[in-house]
Amino acid sequence: MRLLVTVVCFLFLASADAQKTYQPVTNKTIASRYGAMITPESAKKQLSVIAGETMEGRETGTRGQERAAAYIISQFREAGLQPGAKGAWEQHYPLYRDSLETGTLTSGDRTFHFGLDFYASVQETPDTDINADIVYAGYGIISPERNDYKGLDVKDKIVIVREGAPSTMSRELANPTEKAAVAAFRGARALLVVSKGANRFRALDQQYIRKTDIYKNRDTSSRAGIYYITPATAAFIMGGDSLQAEKGILPQTSVSPLHIVFHKKDLTLWPSNVLGYLEGSDKKDEIVFVTAHYDHLGIVDGQIYFGADDDGSGTTAVIEMAKAFGKAAKDGHRPRRSIVFMTVSGEEKGLLGSAYYTANPVYPLASTIVDLNIDMIGRVDPEHEHDTNYVYLIGDNKLSSALRPISENANNTFTGFQLDYKYNDPDDPHQFYYRSDHYNFASHGIPVIFYFNGTHADYHKPTDTVDKINFNLLARRAQLVFYTAWELANRPVRLPVDRNER
Repeated sequence: MRLLVTVVCFLFLASADAQKTYQPVTNKTIASRYGAMITPESAKKQLSVIAGETMEGRETGTRGQERAAAYIISQFREAGLQPGAKGAWEQHYPLYRDSLETGTLTSGDRTFHFGLDFYASVQETPDTDINADIVYAGYGIISPERNDYKGLDVKDKIVIVREGAPSTMSRELANPTEKAAVAAFRGARALLVVSKGANRFRALDQQYIRKTDIYKNRDTSSRAGIYYITPATAAFIMGGDSLQAEKGILPQTSVSPLHIVFHKKDLTLWPSNVLGYLEGSDKKDEIVFVTAHYDHLGIVDGQIYFGADDDGSGTTAVIEMAKAFGKAAKDGHRPRRSIVFMTVSGEEKGLLGSAYYTANPVYPLASTIVDLNIDMIGRVDPEHEHDTNYVYLIGDNKLSSALRPISENANNTFTGFQLDYKYNDPDDPHQFYYRSDHYNFASHGIPVIFYFNGTHADYHKPTDTVDKINFNLLARRAQLVFYTAWELANRPVRLPVDRNER
């Protein structure tokens, strides 16, 4: 009990102290000297390489991503950083690509093809070669109000069901995964879901990459494989009419057995996070992280998705900050705490690189005091077309009461932006707080700030190009992160973690 009281009192005092008028320790003259190194001209030079044609859109697991990593390493080395991943510049992690080699459904003398007549998740559908009779089970629901399997023997058969659920029932019952689990429990070998959208998927996407390495060993034995088929396909294999099939009017059993062939080729890729390390002085065991993702969408249908803003701008900012801090250290102004400049890959595929890092940290998470994450800072969103002096800040007050005062003081002292907290609202429908790499740090209790300019018409399009970047804004926003990092790396006490609004 005594220990509990002591801890509670400490947290209260830390929180109360953080609410006082913030008094910075930064030497403004020295900080300004190195912050001024981040210029529109130097930012443009960096981004023109990072988002250039030779990087081929930097898709994770491709030659373009590897080229981008090599370039970032060259810049970190030039900045005077040390390799930050246990003596190496890169932390590699496994990524699994599934290429579908054969995807067919055959009924009698008719063969239906993946992407045209049916669809199944390439990630989650196991290799399959089965030949079985089909049984129609309505919506495929078992609940206190309804049992679509009553009187049906589906053991070792394929079950076909309607999409969705009756309007009077819970929408959770419409979940195909739940329906597949019900079918598997009753002995079914596969589940067909009649869906009007079953032919709206790209056929045989050879570039499909799994979202995370854990899918490699995902146990799918608790449910049947799910195949979405068009009403016309359903009508043929069940011997009915396509319009009736769309309405769920089908014979109870098929005319002939169905042969499902779903063969995949697995390939393991090894993309990387790039880490540059600047050792601190007297508090070097405490770590400030500065992050951005350097991957983008690659080449789609022959077009390069350049990703100049998303997130070439953030990658540029990390490199420019590394050079500024590196020069300061060389001149005798080494930060008290160590700083890790990390560019991660896999963000566009589900925050993979940062998730891997925080699950396999090079530096103890308990010693990591903050993550300043930069994801899109080179453009203006439609809401600020007539007032461009802004930047969105997200997450800054969720875990530490002291972080926002530090951030706002850096802005008031050096950069003078309108700090827009719109997307920090927990009820923000876009939920941007969960959509970039800082979140994997926050989920481990590490305070974060996410710097963001908002989306625009070129977001995730091949038109997100270097010529549309506002380099004056990019450089000033990068300076704001620099000055905030400078203060966090040099303040006498560690940033408190006294809130829990994750």
